[in-house]
Amino acid sequence: MNPVYIVVFVDAMIFATVVTKVTSSEGIHFTLAYAFGRTVGVYIGNKIEERLALGIAEVDIFLKNKNKMIVIAEKLREEGYTVNNFVARGLNGGRRYKIEVVIKRNEIKILENIMDSYGINNPTMKIKNLSKVNGKITTTSKIS
Repeated sequence: MNPVYIVVFVDAMIFATVVTKVTSSEGIHFTLAYAFGRTVGVYIGNKIEERLALGIAEVDIFLKNKNKMIVIAEKLREEGYTVNNFVARGLNGGRRYKIEVVIKRNEIKILENIMDSYGINNPTMKIKNLSKVNGKITTTSKIS
């Protein structure tokens, strides 16, 4: 059984209990306590999710320099990632080069460090969350 179902069940029980308290009480203190608790819970949950960074992402990196694109793509391949690269057209039809890599979300920092080491700062990137990857695709670094 997927653990998310247990969490949803517990959340529903808490919500039902709190709604009963809020609607049957006089004053606003239960409502404020619930709103504050819910806000803090969502904040903490987001921080935990950012740290864990579970899942897989497809990262598209767009560069204007062909030589840097080749170097970055080869370095990512050396690290063990599956990489595709393409010629693309940007705004106004200008030639750009696209690197497409499927990577674990918690390894995106490795990708950023590789780009930084080759002098690529703040490139145009598109990051998409993927729910599943099949076939001969490596999503993790050899050195992690």
